Amino acid sequence: MSLAKRIIPCLDVKDGQTVKGTNFVNLRQAGDPVELGKKYSEENADELVFLDITASHEGRKTFTDVVRRVAAEVSIPFTVGGGINELSDVDCMLNAGADKVSINSAAIRRPELIDEIALNFGSQVCIVAIDAKLEADGKWYCYLNGGRIRTDRTLLEWGKEVADRGAGEILFTSMNHDGVKQGFANEPLSLLSDALPIPIIASGGAGCMADFRDTFIQGKSDAALAASVFHYGEIKIADLKKYLKQEGISVRI
Repeated sequence: MSLAKRIIPCLDVKDGQTVKGTNFVNLRQAGDPVELGKKYSEENADELVFLDITASHEGRKTFTDVVRRVAAEVSIPFTVGGGINELSDVDCMLNAGADKVSINSAAIRRPELIDEIALNFGSQVCIVAIDAKLEADGKWYCYLNGGRIRTDRTLLEWGKEVADRGAGEILFTSMNHDGVKQGFANEPLSLLSDALPIPIIASGGAGCMADFRDTFIQGKSDAALAASVFHYGEIKIADLKKYLKQEGISVRI
């Protein structure tokens, strides 16, 4: 019996409010993150991800308060990310009630942070988020700072290092597909899944229920993360899980 595939709503938090954009820009408000998180928990989502997308030092206090309020309201595991640069940040988020942390720019800048989190808190706590974009030369390049700065790291070689250093999961967002709603980046997802021994979470591109089915089958993804299709009521989680089960995909109903 294969492990159940996970459905994960993602809430991008800015100034204490949930926002959503397209290709990482043009943000619009989507509601209170605590209320949305509670709703998704009650609707049988498997996990939640909350990302402090501006993650400035000033916003950190706001976000810790959001995490505490979420922990009091939801009954499913949740991950927090944004502005996590050292072990004390991880400690702060776990103490506020988070189950896992997601690191991205900080991991590329100082890869040893992955080892440190895995060693101090366990691999299961450490999710490494990778934002990558398919460029004209046919390669997927990793980006820093919420998609603002391109690096010379490529998706697969960075993914391998992330796994070797002890991350528990990789959350791969295709910047080309983000918010476009035309399906996940299943080709690179499949490559990552085949090459790495850790779970891969697909992110960027969910537009209809078939997109979730396709990323589980074609992309070999272990979990699928989405935002706007859930926030704006385009897809209901219960309906999605019923559909996936009918399509022969193992999900937790």
